[in-house]
Amino acid sequence: MPGAAPSSLSLPALWGCPSVVRIRVLVVDDHRIFAESLAAALAAEPDVEVAAAGSGPAALRCLERAAAEGRRFDVMLVDADLGAAVPAARARPASGHAGRSYAGPYATATATAATATAATATAVAGGAKAAARGLQEPAGELVFVDGLSLVAGVRTSRPSVRTVVLAERDDPRRAALALQAGASGWVAKDCSLQRLLAVVRGVLRDETHLPPALLTGVLKELTAARKHRTESERLVESLTPREREVLRCMVAGLGRKAVAERLFLSPHTVRTHMQNVLGKLGVHSTLAAVALARRAGVGPAELSGPGDVVERGGQLA
Repeated sequence: MPGAAPSSLSLPALWGCPSVVRIRVLVVDDHRIFAESLAAALAAEPDVEVAAAGSGPAALRCLERAAAEGRRFDVMLVDADLGAAVPAARARPASGHAGRSYAGPYATATATAATATAATATAVAGGAKAAARGLQEPAGELVFVDGLSLVAGVRTSRPSVRTVVLAERDDPRRAALALQAGASGWVAKDCSLQRLLAVVRGVLRDETHLPPALLTGVLKELTAARKHRTESERLVESLTPREREVLRCMVAGLGRKAVAERLFLSPHTVRTHMQNVLGKLGVHSTLAAVALARRAGVGPAELSGPGDVVERGGQLA
């Protein structure tokens, strides 16, 4: 339509070459000049079609719209330092999209995967702050805060999309976190266009791409994370069935009163179970217990509705 903003940066279809398989790439970076420049460079390739998004919510809207139109993206290139959370009313998506935060069908999966990525970060960094987390706005809209949470959420909701993280510097720890979140590659932003294209085509063949200088460090991080996971699994296995139920409620963020109502127990009994859980896991706070549970693969109890009260702090309610 005349005057309509293009939905993506791409070359026209190749005349006389209907059999050419085009690779659909989504660039996600909150530095607009970089995103648009990279999109234009990639679009110059005859078999590549590109769109750009300036935030996690904008990227999710692009993925949802493309899926609805039957033109799904194949590869997503994500900035490792995708911007910090901003209020929903001020979230600035890429041009051509309405200025609203995303709250569609990908939201739950992305938020859940972000929590899992946070636990992975704790495992790899030995108690460091979660690398992927979400911000719940008062209006109920969720603004995603970094590249790793976006990678994890898209991997959960749309596993056919391959993700590659674009980074300004080599960081074995963060590269390991990216792989654990579901990324297929980690590429320096200052690499050549031909190198990036080789990675894009490679991940579509189910290859994993890392800079050679990062291989040793990433392997060490992944080995350490696996060691933590094995120990966490052993500790969780020491819990009784009832204590595991309580732990799953803790992972879901439920406070003591909500757990009591859910399991038909008295608050005093729930508190005793929670104290036993902390003691057997060898931790001193709910937050640490949740991180350990996530490393062991323990999922959250399903929330039944608005009556479930979510705990705000890291200590027992």
